[in-house]
Amino acid sequence: MMRFSVVSIFPEMIRGITGSGLLGKAAENGTIDIAVYNLRDFTDNKHRKTDDRPYGGGAGMVMTPEPLKNVVDHIKKKDDGMVILFSAYGEKLTQKKVKVYSEEGHFILICGRYEGVDQRFIDKYVDTEISIGEYVIMGGELAAGVFMESVSRMIDGVVGNRESIETDSFYIEDLHGYPQYTMPRIFEGMEVPEVLLSGDHRKIGEWREKNRKSK
Repeated sequence: MMRFSVVSIFPEMIRGITGSGLLGKAAENGTIDIAVYNLRDFTDNKHRKTDDRPYGGGAGMVMTPEPLKNVVDHIKKKDDGMVILFSAYGEKLTQKKVKVYSEEGHFILICGRYEGVDQRFIDKYVDTEISIGEYVIMGGELAAGVFMESVSRMIDGVVGNRESIETDSFYIEDLHGYPQYTMPRIFEGMEVPEVLLSGDHRKIGEWREKNRKSK
């Protein structure tokens, strides 16, 4: 079973992402397992503080290493796993990498916030850093959701029809999906391509291959 252990100071955000849709259904039926950890539960100060001012000055706050170490140690006592930090400096997530990650068994996903995470924690405890794109978001929670959805799609039983996965854009490197049509046959004067109504699967396959989308 694929397992995700997600560490965040906003666990309700993670529960919102994972509590519905195919991801929620897969967790409910036991195809995947998602555990959410509130980082504040692993602090040793009365204010449950997880950040502090950066040494050397500068804008913003930095996540302190002790709570992160505590939660990773706690999780790994039950089950070892790959520790991933979502970061602007990480390797870009691609479908090719998603396929590789889908062969793993357990991920410990660290949702960073503020100006970043103390580098000493990264150096000692993080196995890899991942970026979901060249832009900045408020924290790692949405990135964790993207990671879990993309990896979970590769797991048998998460998506009902395997063909839905194999015809995804990027499933085969640099290949994209094709245009899709449904009812009604005519929409605002635009008709569904006749070949898709023909029932000739060979011709339909040729049309779809010819009309694959590109960037």
